[in-house]
Amino acid sequence: MSVISIRVPKNLKERMGRVQEDWANYLRRMIERRIREHEMIEASRKIDEIRMKTKEGLYDAAKSIREDRDRT
Repeated sequence: MSVISIRVPKNLKERMGRVQEDWANYLRRMIERRIREHEMIEASRKIDEIRMKTKEGLYDAAKSIREDRDRT
């Protein structure tokens, strides 16, 4: 496992001490969550790019079906 350090203002550190939380685990979960969100957004963008190509007529499904039927 890698180590990441952060700096927080002293008053924030004091306030964190008043809350019963495993801050390392909490931050780990939040980082994982943010990465998943980012990956989903990227996947969605790629899907949208593919969808736009098909809307513009770069792929003609009917033409492909006709070609397959003509081969048989």
